[in-house]
Amino acid sequence: MRQRNGVMRASWICLAAVSVGILGFGLVVIVAPPSDGDGLLYRTDGLASFGLGMFGLLLALIPFRRRERWAWSALWFYPLFWLAHLIFGLPPGTDHVHQVVFIVLSLVGLLLPVRQFFPPGEP
Repeated sequence: MRQRNGVMRASWICLAAVSVGILGFGLVVIVAPPSDGDGLLYRTDGLASFGLGMFGLLLALIPFRRRERWAWSALWFYPLFWLAHLIFGLPPGTDHVHQVVFIVLSLVGLLLPVRQFFPPGEP
């Protein structure tokens, strides 16, 4: 049981880290949008990022930790989101290191506890 709780703790912490990264990026863009281009558009994107990060954080902290399968399924958005950013060269940043880190963190967070969400012998 102790190992099971450790796996779950590591999983939700990985997913929460990804959420906080997205939330933090959104907050920075809301407060201090880049000076080039349309500041209102940047702030709008920042608000959307903040909301996505907050939504993911709440999913990771409440239903995911309760081992609710729908939350596990919904959080698969994270690796797909970051993979799309990596493949299509989407912002933020141009180094793409953070995107790879977030892909790995989200995959670890989702794959590590898979047996807790889908125990062997259960339909």
